[in-house]
Order: sequence, then structure tokens, then C-alpha cells
Amino acid sequence: MIPTRRFGRTELPMPVLSLGGMRFQQSWSDLDASAIEAESQRNLEATLEAAVAAGFHHIETARYYGTSELQLGPALARHPDPQRILQTKIPPRDDPAAFEAELERSFQLLGVQRVDLLAVHGINLHEHLEQTVRSGGCLDVLRRWQGEGAIGHIGFSTHGPLDLILDAIATDVFDYVNVHWYYIRQDNDPALTAARERDMGVFLISPTDKGGHLHSPSKRLLQLCDPLHPIVFNDLFCLTDPRVHTISVGAARPSDLDLHLQAVAQLDRAGQLVPPVAERLQAALVETLGAPWVETWQQGLPSWPETPGDINLPVLLWLHTLLEGWGLESYAKARYGLLGNGSHWFPGRNAARFEAGADEPAAVSAEQLDQVLASSPWREEIPAILRLLKQRLGGASVRRLGP
Repeated sequence: MIPTRRFGRTELPMPVLSLGGMRFQQSWSDLDASAIEAESQRNLEATLEAAVAAGFHHIETARYYGTSELQLGPALARHPDPQRILQTKIPPRDDPAAFEAELERSFQLLGVQRVDLLAVHGINLHEHLEQTVRSGGCLDVLRRWQGEGAIGHIGFSTHGPLDLILDAIATDVFDYVNVHWYYIRQDNDPALTAARERDMGVFLISPTDKGGHLHSPSKRLLQLCDPLHPIVFNDLFCLTDPRVHTISVGAARPSDLDLHLQAVAQLDRAGQLVPPVAERLQAALVETLGAPWVETWQQGLPSWPETPGDINLPVLLWLHTLLEGWGLESYAKARYGLLGNGSHWFPGRNAARFEAGADEPAAVSAEQLDQVLASSPWREEIPAILRLLKQRLGGASVRRLGP
């Protein structure tokens, strides 16, 4: 059975594995109930049934996870769980009436009178935080529903930059946070510390998919993580941190639960299992890219709004590091394709504009790029890296699913 941890000041007994509802739905479009195929519904309910039996008592979904809420509604009724902790998420709106309408729609689809956790979904810009916490904003709507007993605890989810996450935590109006943090991306580490200082629940989102496409790992990553599967290693890495209470398991089918359950079964041995793998992974980066790169590549990089063509250099050089060091090609391609197409969920652009043809009005020359790289120790090498990324990862753009 999956162990639980106190979910910060909510006092909820949170299982260390949570069932994420983003991958088992039929469609990313908001379909009518009559369009749901029987096989899709059977798969979702089989996944839910297996998860409940294993101790996944926390289920999280969102208003814009396509048909997830629509399909979960009848499934929750047919598979009761006295220990269930239900969470859904609603994106902030400038118009609180529109926000409340979406809140009402979520409850209607889920077929419930109450949710234990309600997150403001996607506080990715400071304007989203302002829309939420200002007088008469989205938080006031949630407080009213909370006062009526329809909502247990209020949190927020974010794909935003660290400074924004810290600002949101510092408001002290949220009980928990859904945040990205896993082995390949630890830049939100200060946010975990800030949340712990305020006794907030910490829920790590998408550690398997956004954590490196670990459901389809590269051959090199499999070798470096052996004898652990990369999913098992990453789960153990995350769960050995005392600031973390639970991690999301975005299962598309019942079998997707298996490796995560293997990780929990070995949690008491994580102190012996994780360090050797982490050391091999770090050594592979140094061997492939050199210690100077590993130690300094992030230094002196401009942010994407400060870079000609909105090129997101920190993300692109991070992808270069993952690609060269651990062979994460499918992940790097997906992330590269989202740049320029992910709105505030994945801001900035990829390297397509760098040395683009004359027909590209926003083309960025090497000389223009050089002007913003004066503080980078890799000023001379970065243009060649961008050319390589264009060659290896360029192609079809990727549209972010969801809001």
C-alpha cells in the first residue's frame, strides 16, 4: 500500500503517489458525453480501479484536460473510495464571473458537491496572480465556495518562472502548490523551501513526462540508471526530499502504474539506491560535455524577453545538455517544438529565427545574438550550438495540449 504524508497545513493524509488525470482521457477537446467511446471509458475506469486498489487515493484533474472531468464523473461514482482526495484546477480569469462559470462546469462534470483541493491552474504570469488575489478576483470566488463547504483547500499550479512562484507563495493565501521539480530540472528548488517554510503542501507535477519522457527513455538513460528504471530512479529522487509530499502519476492505462509502485516498494532503500545512479548521470554529463560546461553553462544568459527574436537561450542550452549528455532526443524535440507555440505555458522561441532566411522578418544574426552574450563564458560556442539544435530538433512545431 502507498504510504501517506501530511500535506502541509491542509492536514490531509496525502499518498506519495497521486493519480493524474491528463493522459487517460479520450480527447483534448470538450466533447459531448455521447461522443465518449465505450473502450475509452472502460480503460479509464480500469485505470482508476487499479489505482484505488493500490492506494492512489488522491486524484487530480483540470477543467481543460479535455474529456477528463467528463469521463471521471461517472467513474468516480462507480468506483467509490472512502479515502478519496479529489482535486481539480480552474485557470484564472480577468472576469471572476467567467471563472465561477468554469468552476460550476467542473463540479457538474465531476458530479460532485465538494472537492477537497481546488487549484488556480496556471499562474504563469504576474497578471494571473493579480487576477487571482486582487479584491473581487478569483480567490474571492473560491473563498465563498469554501465558506459554503464546496471546497476544502485552495492552492495553485504553475509553469511560471521562479520569481513568480516565490511571489505567489509569499502571498500566504494558498494552502498548497503544484510545481515542476524533478531530477533533470531542479531550478525551482527555492520554491520548495519557501513552501515548506509556510507549511504548504507540495505536489510535483508531471515528473515522468516533463521529467524527460521517462515512459519511453533513451537507451543511454536506461544504461545510466541501471539497475533502476529511470521512472523508479526519478520517483525515488523526488520522494527522498522531505519537502515533497506527493508526485503525479499520469497514467494512460493500468500498466502505467507498475513502475511507480515498484519505486514506492523500494522507498526505504532510496538512500542506497539513488546516489550511485545520480553520480553516474552527473559523470556522463562531465564526460560528454566537460566539467566547465556543466558548471557554468547557465551563467550570464539573458532571459528570452531580453534576447533578439525572443530566443529562449536558457531552455535551448538546457536541451542541448540533456541531448548530448543523456540522449534525451524525443524529449528535446518535443520541448524544442513547443517553444514559440506554448504561450505562457512554455514561453520564448526556439532557434528557428537564428540566421533565418531573408523571408523571415524577425531573423536574428550572429552579430545581434553576440551583443546579449557578453556575460556568458560560452559566448563564442553558443551560435554553433544553436545551429546544431536547428539541425537536430527543428521541424514540425508542437502545439501544447490544454489551455
